Amino acid sequence: MAVRAALLRHVRVPLQTLNPAVTLTGPKWGPPSLRWMSSHDDHLTKNEVTDRVLSVVKCFPKVDPSTVTPDVHFQKDLGLDSLDNVEIVMALEEEFKLEIPDKEADKIDSTNLAIEYISNHPMAS
Repeated sequence: MAVRAALLRHVRVPLQTLNPAVTLTGPKWGPPSLRWMSSHDDHLTKNEVTDRVLSVVKCFPKVDPSTVTPDVHFQKDLGLDSLDNVEIVMALEEEFKLEIPDKEADKIDSTNLAIEYISNHPMAS
C-alpha cells in the first residue's frame, strides 16, 4: 500500500504507555537487551495484548474512549477513515515493537483483529 509507505516516512503518532508494568524497561522483564537475548518464553498474554490495544485506540485523537471495546470496528463503529486506520496500525506497531506487513495491516480494521494478530505474533513485546 503506497499510502501507508508514504505515511510511515512522514507521520509519527505520539504514544504514551499507560501501564509502566507492561513496558520493556518496567519491573516485569528487566532491561530490554536481556529480554531480547533471552531464550525464556515470556510471550504476552491475550489479556495484556487486549489492554494495550484498547489503550492505543483510546488514545487516538479522533476516538471517544468510552466507545472503545474489544469488538469495535474502526470505520463502522468509530467513524474513522482509511487514513486513520493506517495511523492506528502504525501506533500498534510502535507500541508492540513489531512490523506488520502491508498485506496484513490492510486487514486489521477492528480491535478484535488487531488483538488476534498481535497475540499470535511471536515477536510482539
